[in-house]
Amino acid sequence: MASTSLLALVLSTLTAQTAPPPDFSAEAAERFARLALECVHREYPNKIAHVMAGDADARPPRELTPAFYGCYDWHSSVHGHWLLARLARVYPEAPFAAQAREALARSLTPENIAAETRYLGAPGRVSFERPYGLAWLLQLAAELREWDDPQARGWVTTLAPLETLSAQRLREWLPKLSRPIRVGEHDQTAFAFGLVLDWARRAGDDGMRGLVETRARDFYEKDRRAPLAYEPSGHDFLSPCLAEADLMRRVLPPARFATWLKDFLPDLPTQAVGSKSAPKADAWLEPAVVTDPGDPKLAHLDGLNLSRAWMLEGIASALPAQDKRRGTLEAAARRHREAGLRSVTGAHYEGGHWLGSFAVYLVTRRGLSQP
Repeated sequence: MASTSLLALVLSTLTAQTAPPPDFSAEAAERFARLALECVHREYPNKIAHVMAGDADARPPRELTPAFYGCYDWHSSVHGHWLLARLARVYPEAPFAAQAREALARSLTPENIAAETRYLGAPGRVSFERPYGLAWLLQLAAELREWDDPQARGWVTTLAPLETLSAQRLREWLPKLSRPIRVGEHDQTAFAFGLVLDWARRAGDDGMRGLVETRARDFYEKDRRAPLAYEPSGHDFLSPCLAEADLMRRVLPPARFATWLKDFLPDLPTQAVGSKSAPKADAWLEPAVVTDPGDPKLAHLDGLNLSRAWMLEGIASALPAQDKRRGTLEAAARRHREAGLRSVTGAHYEGGHWLGSFAVYLVTRRGLSQP
């Protein structure tokens, strides 16, 4: 667990709304790297979503999915590996970088990925980790593709069969999906679409890019008056409304997005933050409060604060500099950033096994980087 002085350093270096990776110190990054290093090869406790076809399928996680068996569940293991790749790429000289590489090398072997691919492709698993885990798998592939490093290029080759199958599963599913999935947990389509679209653009997969953009327009372009006041639900770690807006800023041209957002969030304050005549701008969208960080479902709200922060930053970034809504969005992002980062302590494994990934996605501005 981080000391009080380190926590103060992390918060002081990360609360600026526009902090790019160079302003996020290696010392602060170490805190999040340790969370992933401590769990990517920790097998138990483990929560598996496993369809069994017979007695032979009753096997421990390390045999079922030998690359991604740690961090409590498959998707958390995948984005735990993404965290290590991201931080080792951004901070190649940091003390934790060598350990991150060792952990990635231990997991991303041809034998392990071949077993993962067989597992995903087996009968009865057509919906396995769809869309959340598969989207994070593609995000891991995207991170490795962008890493100009010989070892990373080897991992790209090794991961390719699983990357291809994950993309194919989503490619087959999207045309058949008749409605968006508007929840605050893993099944949500808007957040997953954003990750998949970012991957498709980086991988040069124009077919997937076009498919996701078309489905996003089909599902969301006509939406009006988002029920933001109904959020959050008690177990949310993603905002259905903000994730939709963060997706659409990736899909729509800037001018069209600005107009769409006016219809989608018509009550978003336009007055200057701090104005005595417009206190609503200062209190718009307050962070969620976790009542029991040791409860794995209630702790989701810590993740909600982190994901809301990066979504708010993403939405603001797509608006013109003079747009009066930016101040409200940026102020809300700062509040959520501060609340979310305070929660990433590792004191409770229920949150520690995954919150570091959300923190790193936020502070390294991954969702705002362009291919």
